Formats: sequence, C-alpha cells, structure tokens
Amino acid sequence: MKVFSSFPDFLLYALRGQVVSANTKFRKKVTPQHRRRSAFYAPCSISFIVNLPVMILSYPVFRWMGLKTSLPLPHWSVIFSQIIFYFILEDFVFYWGHRVLHTKWLYKHVHSVHHEYATPFGLTSEYAHPAEILFLGFATIVGPALTGPHLFTLWLWMVLRVLETVEAHSGYHFPWSPSNFLPLYGGAEFHDFHHRALYTKSGNYSSTFTYMDRIFGTDADYWKLKTLESNRGKAL
Repeated sequence: MKVFSSFPDFLLYALRGQVVSANTKFRKKVTPQHRRRSAFYAPCSISFIVNLPVMILSYPVFRWMGLKTSLPLPHWSVIFSQIIFYFILEDFVFYWGHRVLHTKWLYKHVHSVHHEYATPFGLTSEYAHPAEILFLGFATIVGPALTGPHLFTLWLWMVLRVLETVEAHSGYHFPWSPSNFLPLYGGAEFHDFHHRALYTKSGNYSSTFTYMDRIFGTDADYWKLKTLESNRGKAL
C-alpha cells in the first residue's frame, strides 16, 4: 500500500512510474507482465461467460419485481435514498458471504483465486472464481431486486459499485480517496490489509462501509497495525 502525501508525489509517479514518499525514498509497486495479462483476460472471459447471461436472464425478474424504464426519472431524493439503502444492505450481505468464503474448504477451492494477488490492483477486483462472482454478486443485486427501482437508478448503483471495488483494489490511497471524507468508508488501504494477511486471520471482510467489521471486531488486527505504524512514525 502506498499513500500519496501530496499531489506532486502523484504526478511524479504518473510521469516516472515511481512514487516519492515523505521520507524521499523511492518505491515501486510491480506486478509481473504475465500476471497483469491474466488479470485482464480472466475478468473479460467471466463477463461474457457468467455476467452477461446472468444480466440477460435477470432482466425479466427485475421487471417482475417492479423495475421501471419510462420517463420521468425519479426525484433525486428517491434515487439518493435507494442508493444509500443498497450500500447498507450490500455491506451486510457481502460481509457474511465474504466471511463464509474464508472458511477452509471454500477458500481453498473458490476464494483463493481472488487472493492470488497479495498486492491487488484495479482489474483484480473482477478476478475471481465464477462461483464467487455469482455468490457475492447476490449482495449487489438484492437491494434493487427488493425495491424495484428505475433503470437509471439501477445503472447508477452498478457504476458506483464497480468504481468502489476498483478503488478498493487499486493499492493506492490518494488525497481525494473517499475514505478521507466519508465515515466508515473502507477504501484501498483497508482492503489491502485483507489481501496481505493470512486467510484465516485476514479480517476486513466489509465491502464499502466497514460497520460490520466494527461491530464484530474483525478489523481489530488492522487497527492494531495502524496504531503501531502511527507510533513508529511519531518516534521517527
């Protein structure tokens, strides 16, 4: 995990492929080229083989559940309240599904595919076993399925959800990252810890907002590490 201390630091990274941290040391996060190709082709294949058929088959179900496509668009307050509800519900369902995937058998045969990348980057957010895509994907669609939103709201929710998971897997914490402004927002630093820790003790199972980890104490090791890093920084 690399934290950008300033915008010029980020520009240096973008121009030179490396980051100048506050202590002037150079660090580079490198993923072998063949691994980057794998993280690109696998999500594309899964999108066509798994996601596309699911989207096509689920459309009649969403229509039956009340999905609307006609004008006018819903009032902004309706869209906003539904999106907030989707985030809260998705976090709850995703948390328990993710914890189940970290049991020994499911991790070995399913979830370990996603954890092949101990230092994830954006594309690895979609790099997972097809069974996991279907299993955890339920957390994303359960909210819209229950409320029967307008198609615009559904599209907006999907866009925000994809942006969130790509940001969480990016491996970089920017000054403009949502976790700097939104309470309980996980973000890249929070999820990066999950990928680096042992599967039985990784914790940080939450999706977007971390209230479930806070309630059940599954982020305790992460906050202990943050405290140690903070104290070490003050000592220096």
